[in-house]
Amino acid sequence: MAKFTLNLLLALMWLFLTGEFGIVTLIEGVVIGFGIIFLMEGVLGRSDYSKKAYRVLKLVIFFLWELLVSNFKVAAELLTSRFLSSPAIVAVPLSVKTDLQITLLANLITLTPGTLSIDVSDDKKFLFVHLMYGANPDKAIADIKSGFEKKILEVFE
Repeated sequence: MAKFTLNLLLALMWLFLTGEFGIVTLIEGVVIGFGIIFLMEGVLGRSDYSKKAYRVLKLVIFFLWELLVSNFKVAAELLTSRFLSSPAIVAVPLSVKTDLQITLLANLITLTPGTLSIDVSDDKKFLFVHLMYGANPDKAIADIKSGFEKKILEVFE
């Protein structure tokens, strides 16, 4: 956690040095801070910070890709009047265990157009998901497990 705090402090220093207080400048500061921490790992000591940051970045990029693809898929259906949807509700068996992991998975699924997290079973072993394209529910479950869930588990290892 110390390296994360250091990265935030370096990002804030970058904001003050540039004099611009925008999201792009903040992201630049985080990237520069990460680079400094990565280069100084011999002095600061080894940790999993670089590995975790990489895994978080992979999750974010994967989510943005899924968001882009699903937006185009849903928009194409709405604009062309082809109506290929076949709604279904599926129970996705969960490998994630903590409330934070389950919430993150449910939110990423809900934020992706065409899918909506409905509920979690009382024993927290299943997540119920509404699919806009549910013609092949087994494939949809496999995609969720090998996509979002796998990447969330990697982040929290």
